[in-house]
Amino acid sequence: MGTRDRVGLFGPEFAALTLAIVALITVIAFESMAVSTAMPEVAVELDAVRSYGLAFSVMLTLQLLGIVLAGVWCDRSGSLPSLLVGQVLFAVGCGICGASTEFAPFLLGRAVAGLGAGLTFVAGFVVVGRAYPAALRPKVFSVISAAWVLPALLGPVLAGWVTSTWSWRWVFWVVIAPVVVALVVVVARRGQIQAADTVVEASGRDHRSHVRAAWLGLGIAVSAGVMQWGTHELEMSWSPRTVAGLLGLLGMAVCAPLLLPRGTFAMRRGLPSVMLSRFFLPCAFFGTITYVPLMLTGERGFSLARAGTVLAVGSIGWSLGSWIQGRDRFAGSRDRLVSLGGASLALGLLGVVAITHLGWWPWLTAAALAVAGLGMGLGTASLSVLALSLTPPADHGSASSSLQLSDVLGSVIGIAGTGAVFAALHTRAGEDVPVFVTMWLGTACVATLVVLAGRRIRT
Repeated sequence: MGTRDRVGLFGPEFAALTLAIVALITVIAFESMAVSTAMPEVAVELDAVRSYGLAFSVMLTLQLLGIVLAGVWCDRSGSLPSLLVGQVLFAVGCGICGASTEFAPFLLGRAVAGLGAGLTFVAGFVVVGRAYPAALRPKVFSVISAAWVLPALLGPVLAGWVTSTWSWRWVFWVVIAPVVVALVVVVARRGQIQAADTVVEASGRDHRSHVRAAWLGLGIAVSAGVMQWGTHELEMSWSPRTVAGLLGLLGMAVCAPLLLPRGTFAMRRGLPSVMLSRFFLPCAFFGTITYVPLMLTGERGFSLARAGTVLAVGSIGWSLGSWIQGRDRFAGSRDRLVSLGGASLALGLLGVVAITHLGWWPWLTAAALAVAGLGMGLGTASLSVLALSLTPPADHGSASSSLQLSDVLGSVIGIAGTGAVFAALHTRAGEDVPVFVTMWLGTACVATLVVLAGRRIRT
């Protein structure tokens, strides 16, 4: 074991870089968790209750484009340009959202923020793959997952309080200042980031492959946008919107396999099953959790602050799962952790279904979400480590892009799918329990597929 392998994350060599990465993830995580709590109020004020899910999926759609572009950009020019531009776009998008008085400009802001988040996430993963030794990467991803903990615990609660006390607009505006601070930290450490890029051999992909990937990224983003436009106010009849939704889904089905490792959707052993697992996990989790605040406020009479608290308590499971996977004893059994994570996620989502359907004490939803979050913590961080360990450093940009693409694509499909079911079956608040149960039984079934995909990772 070399000297670099014995250096800790917060030793002299890596402390500043680790803090910079954690700061970036924390800022984006806070916005993601806080918006989940504020969105019911946003939807009412901007007259967009039926389009509720679109506010989440539009951001994820542009994340898809940012993720693909960042993979190309990082392989050709290093991680720093994508990292800097991503932060600027994220801050601008949040500012637009806070200033919006109609739903259309609000969606524009979400799109700009999503593009920035996509660029930032991939660049951050590339930095981890190139700057840290292999022995430290599990701990880095454990810290990154832990960077979601404070935002997850405080974000929903603070968002509910800010929305009730002042306005939902401040939920978006308040993140701009921390983004600027994180940007300053990255600029200060630019020398270390650039040095890590220069010691890596050139990517095996040529210029033509990079251009092809960029166009495919645009294609999948457009297809996802068309699909969401066609499904966000879905009705149980044929219409131009229905046709658009199907065409968008077809476009995604054509583009996605060309951007991911060959055999991903066939659950081929090794890296393809890593990517497929990373698709199923967020598809099931975010397809469920996006609508939990709406269920609690509309069906159980919760305030936004109380609904936010449920999400916050549930997030503890994610942090626990992430911490567990970072232990050295699990270094050789990460594929089993992925399968175990899928089983835990499915169990937690079935708990949400039971609580909603049987009318149990609604605070039990927090416990069910904690079990689901435990599965996400075990699975997502382990998959990040596996994706980098199965890929040569020169191609960490494309591997990180594929990993994040799978993650966001799963989120888009999960949110759009549950959004389509909700839009088609929604009647009025107080009568939507069967709708939520139908949605979440579907996401629980998706979670069980992670168990199978995890068993296919070991080659």
